[in-house]
Amino acid sequence: MTGKKSQKAKSFKYEEKINIVEWLLKHNSDYLGAVREFKASYQQVYSWLKKYRESGPDSLKDRRGRKVPEEELTEVQRLKIENRLLKARLEDNEIREALAKKVREIERRDRH
Repeated sequence: MTGKKSQKAKSFKYEEKINIVEWLLKHNSDYLGAVREFKASYQQVYSWLKKYRESGPDSLKDRRGRKVPEEELTEVQRLKIENRLLKARLEDNEIREALAKKVREIERRDRH
């Protein structure tokens, strides 16, 4: 079996990500050019520019492994977390209700 072996994505520091995003902005979002220029993956440069446009430069910081203790959370952060959890629970409930409805329809159809 031939083919490319999957490679681990290159890791970039915050400053490097900022430089790449600036390059993309100056070069009309030339993702392939950035891939060649900086030896990054297409997905990396695409997601960095998207994050930058949606949330600004701080969104490019790597926060993995950094957990803020609950007592250090601001009220807004606490509310955002609660909101995300409630949305997830609501979506889960909607999926369960739709599934139960479908099961009832099938059972009703099978009885007739």
